[in-house]
Amino acid sequence: MNVTIVGAGHVGLVTGACLAEIGNEVVCVDNDQKKIEMITRGHMPIYEPGLPELVARNMQTGRLRVTTSMEEGVRHALVIFVAVGTPPKPDGEADLSYIEAVAREVARYMDGYRVVSEKSTVPVQTGQWVDRTIRLNNRHAVEFDVVSNPEFLREGAAIYDFMYPDRIVVGAGSARAAEIMRELYEPIINRSFSGCECSLEKDGPAQFVVTDVKSAELIKHASNSFLAMKISFINAVAAVCELSGADVTMVAKGMGYDRRIGPEFLRAGAGYGGSCFPKDVAAFRKISNSLGYEFKLLDEVARINHSQRDLVVQKIKKALWIIRGKTIGVLGLSFKPDTDDMREAPSVDIIRALQADGARVRAYDPHATGEASHYLQDVEFCSDPYAVARDADTLLLMTEWDEFKRLDMPRVKSTMNYPILVDARNMLDPVEMRAIGFEYVAIGRP
Repeated sequence: MNVTIVGAGHVGLVTGACLAEIGNEVVCVDNDQKKIEMITRGHMPIYEPGLPELVARNMQTGRLRVTTSMEEGVRHALVIFVAVGTPPKPDGEADLSYIEAVAREVARYMDGYRVVSEKSTVPVQTGQWVDRTIRLNNRHAVEFDVVSNPEFLREGAAIYDFMYPDRIVVGAGSARAAEIMRELYEPIINRSFSGCECSLEKDGPAQFVVTDVKSAELIKHASNSFLAMKISFINAVAAVCELSGADVTMVAKGMGYDRRIGPEFLRAGAGYGGSCFPKDVAAFRKISNSLGYEFKLLDEVARINHSQRDLVVQKIKKALWIIRGKTIGVLGLSFKPDTDDMREAPSVDIIRALQADGARVRAYDPHATGEASHYLQDVEFCSDPYAVARDADTLLLMTEWDEFKRLDMPRVKSTMNYPILVDARNMLDPVEMRAIGFEYVAIGRP
C-alpha cells in the first residue's frame, strides 16, 4: 500500500519505518529541511534503539523515502498519517495549529480518494474539525475519510510496540476506511511479517478495535491518564510507607500479582515526565472541563507527580544539611532510560532547585547530554559516571539506565567526599549499598 507520514519526529519516523518494513511504500514528509537532510545522511533526529538500522535498511530498498514536499506526499498515498506536534499551551490545551495546517495542505493536493488518519495525540472532536477543514479546502471535490488511529509507543521501545502491539485502535466513520486500515495493518495483526529483529515476540493476533472517531480519540488520552494515575498512586503509597516503615517495592510487588492491577507503572520514584503523560493529563483535564466535567482526580494526579520532584530535593537537603557550596553528582538526565528525551524530565526541575540553593552540579547521561544542555545552565557535563562521583558530596541517581546497574560501586564510593547516595528511582539494592558503606536514601523504602 502507498502510505505517507506527515511529520518525521519520533512517532512519524517510527511509524514510517515500521510500515515500510512490512512491505509498504512509504513517504515521510517534514517541513524541516535540516531534519530531512539529517535522515538522508543516516542520522536520526531522536535517539531510539534500533531506529537508525531500520530506517537505513528501508531507505536502501526504496520502500522508505523522505521529503519536504507535501504535494509529493499527498499524491503518493492512499493513507496519509498526520503525525505532527500538538504542544501544550500555557493553560494545558493542545495547540492544534499544525494539525489544521496539514489538513489544508492535504485538501489542496488530493486528486482522488484518501484516508486521512490522525496519528498525533489530539483532543476528542478534533476529527470533525479536520473533516471540516478538508471539505472547505477540497479543490477537486474528491472523496475522503478521516480516521483516528492513536499511537501507543513507549520511547525506548517504540519499534517493538509498533510491531507487536496489544491492540490497534481505529476510529472510522465508514466501513471503507476501516477496511483499508485493517488491510494496512494485517501483517501486524496476524504477526505474519518477517525481518524485524524484535525480541519478546507475542503469541496470537493483536486486537483490532474499530470505534467511532471520537471514542478512538478519547482512548488515547484516557489510556495515558490512567497510566499516569498508577504512577502517582504508587508515589502516594510510598509516602505512607515512609511514615509507617513499610517498603513500597514490596507493597507494589504484592499489588502487581493481582491480574486486575498488574505490575506495570507501579514503581515509586521521582515521578513521570516526557512528551506524553504530562501533556496528555493536562489536555484531558482541559478537554473535560470544556465539556462541563471537572476531572478533579487528574488534578491530584498532576499535583502528586510534581510534588515528587520537591521530595527528592528535600531528601538531599536532609542528608546534606547545607546545600550551598556542595557538589551534587547526577546520574541520568532523560525522563526515562533508552531515550534522549528531556521534555518534562524531573531532573531539570530538581537540578535547578539545587542550583538555586547554591549547589554545584555535575551530571552524566549515556545519550541525553546534548539535549540536556538546552535545558540546563551551569552544569558540568561529564563523560562517564565515575567523573560525576569524584569529590561529590552526594550522588543522585535520576534515570535507571542499565549502565548504572553495572557500576563498580565501591570505586564510586571511594572517590566521593561523602558516601551519600540518593536513589530517586529505587533501582539499587539498599542492603547491598549500605554494606558497601553508602548512606542510602530512596523513595518509600526504609
